[in-house]
Amino acid sequence: MADSSDLNQQTYDWCVRAFGRVKNMLGVRIKLHHEQGQIEQGDIFLFNHFARAETFIPQYLIYRETGAFCRSVAAAEFFKGNGRFTQVLRDLGAVPSNHPDLMALLARDILRGRKIVIFPEGGMVKDRQVLDDEGQYSVFSRSAQSRRKHHTGAARLAIGLQIVKLRVLEEHQRNNHRLLEEWAERLELPSVESLIQNAKRPVSLVPANITFYPLRISDNILRKGADMLHGSLSQRAIEELIVEGNLFFKTTDMDIRLGDAICPLETWAWWERWSAIYLSRQLDNPRDIFDGQYLRAKFVRKTATKGLKASISRLRNRYMRDIYGEVTINTSHLASVALLKYAESGSKTVSLSDLKRVLYLAIKYLQRQPEVHLHRSICNPSVYLELLKSHTPELIQFLQSAVDAKLIELGDTDITLLEKLTIDHEFDSVRLENPIEVYANEIEPVVEVDRAIDSAMADSTKLTPAERARHSFDDELVAHEWDRILFNKREHHDINQRETATADPRPFLLEPENSSGQGVLLIHGFLSSPAEVRSMGDRLAELGYIVLGVRLKGHGTSPWDLRERNWQDWYASVDRGLDTLRGLSPNVSVLGFSTGGALALLLGARRPTELISVVSVCAPIKFRNKNLRFVPLMHGANKVMRWLSKYEGVMPFRPNESEHPHINYRNIPIRGLYELTRMVTQLKSELAQVSCPVCIVQSTGDKVVDPTSATIAFDLVSTKDKELHMIESIRHGILNENIGGTQELLIDYLRRTGDSLKCQVKNLN
Repeated sequence: MADSSDLNQQTYDWCVRAFGRVKNMLGVRIKLHHEQGQIEQGDIFLFNHFARAETFIPQYLIYRETGAFCRSVAAAEFFKGNGRFTQVLRDLGAVPSNHPDLMALLARDILRGRKIVIFPEGGMVKDRQVLDDEGQYSVFSRSAQSRRKHHTGAARLAIGLQIVKLRVLEEHQRNNHRLLEEWAERLELPSVESLIQNAKRPVSLVPANITFYPLRISDNILRKGADMLHGSLSQRAIEELIVEGNLFFKTTDMDIRLGDAICPLETWAWWERWSAIYLSRQLDNPRDIFDGQYLRAKFVRKTATKGLKASISRLRNRYMRDIYGEVTINTSHLASVALLKYAESGSKTVSLSDLKRVLYLAIKYLQRQPEVHLHRSICNPSVYLELLKSHTPELIQFLQSAVDAKLIELGDTDITLLEKLTIDHEFDSVRLENPIEVYANEIEPVVEVDRAIDSAMADSTKLTPAERARHSFDDELVAHEWDRILFNKREHHDINQRETATADPRPFLLEPENSSGQGVLLIHGFLSSPAEVRSMGDRLAELGYIVLGVRLKGHGTSPWDLRERNWQDWYASVDRGLDTLRGLSPNVSVLGFSTGGALALLLGARRPTELISVVSVCAPIKFRNKNLRFVPLMHGANKVMRWLSKYEGVMPFRPNESEHPHINYRNIPIRGLYELTRMVTQLKSELAQVSCPVCIVQSTGDKVVDPTSATIAFDLVSTKDKELHMIESIRHGILNENIGGTQELLIDYLRRTGDSLKCQVKNLN
């Protein structure tokens, strides 16, 4: 099995280091999605092929993650002659696809602990069309000018190598040390023990998908420079320089997603296992399993080989399905499918607002399906929710590419679909001529996308306010999970591991069956989470209120998250909460505790006509801790330190001794305290605008908030319909702990204001 042209470790190491430096200067942003240990356990890595970048980046990533060298199979045309380029390819582990002992060579490398990278499509699939008209997997062959099945080389390699391993294990059980020594020598392994250990691990194929986003068709400096040097370029060369040059020199996401490993040994039927065992016992040399002439030499051997033929095709079909199923879905995919469906239905124009609503709904439907992989831009509500307000950068880029390709015309409110959108294009020009078709082709194997777009198009015009509200609430759940993961990286662990909060920090929506039709928006306090007001929410729901407990941005995840937010982010959370709850009930009261009480008053100042009443419990207008006056100074010092160095500041966090450590952060970001003081200053300037009914409740011995805060707020609000209640307690958390019957007091107030509203409505009627 030995091959004279082995890879050169010195060249390999040099190229890996060089690419590690160069990639930071390129526009491509590589993100590898994989499970712990997945790369170490894999033997054969299978990738789709859309651009030349795929031919060297996977090897770099595998080496970076595991230190294992990779052998890759490349087109034979690159190895013509013995020039410097050919030698570099060999040094880097590339081997021509027409190598006479290709399978034996690759099998030897796997047994030596190396990884194999294979592209089963056999070449670049520029149109990304992998399903034929009958829904079967196939790709276009440029040489034959027709469609063909994907190559089975990876399946044959995996099954053949597994058969070799079966023989090694059998001879190990028989203590046939002489044969094992002979095979270890043939395979160039250091010892019999290493051969046995490798044989104990089933052969593993790892299907992987590489998705580039976005696809740009605008001209670039690479194409212009090549044209200046070489004169007139062919259409094929121009297309490749434009599309692939843009992938590297303009900001592009390259998502590499590894699928579940496939072990041929676990997929065999009993007769296939019998055939494999029989063939393994016939081997005199491990390379014989890849020798067609040897396998056909005897009738029984030939029959056993045929017995495995179906398993090879089945394995090929499975890993191709898995490769295409691992695609990372993005906004351009969804927009492409939607526009093509509009065109197929005979539509000539599409409302921009309709398209954006369809995209939003499709995103919501796909978020419910964990088997579909979504690009981070449609996992982060702060990004995709902009679809409903304006054009997101992702949508603008997609639409502009379609305009440049003359597929659509874009107006202020409508999209005109042009005839070119539905015309077939040549394989080597489709990426430039119709990027919409390319995007749609890429996700055709993911049937869930087609179904999501169909459902979104059917539902977009008949969505009720309540359904929209439930989608909005789900966005808040998605946002919490996004923020939790975002601030749970290695650099956050030191602070995060000190946290003691165990209560469920997610926002909650309670819709009782016996709903009274009245809604209550609950707002938790600084450093806390919706868990702080959950007990109050449960009591209100039992009484028939529709209850929404919002999560203030930066809370319920990590102190690092709070450090990145300002008070306007907290208010925006409350503002969205009111919009959501009003979709379920037009009659809403807001009830907030501590900082949540201050935000409730601010909401009452800005949206008084949309609220039945405002309830504020222990809202801070003045603080007990006089040291808060130094917070702006400390925050400023921290900012200077961050500007001047990588150091996180003079004192980015300070410890928090909470009354409820199972709910609150244990570490306070100084930035958060600074934003709290800014929010209170803003509130005092707006309190006079509160014109709806107000109930202010305060603990008399509050150790956090100066009790005079209650009288200051009471005096500043302009409404005449206001109440002030002082609760005898030395605790701050009188709402959560229901001290002095605080919850009963507020329930009675909400009932009275609700009854008052009903009387007003009755009188109007």
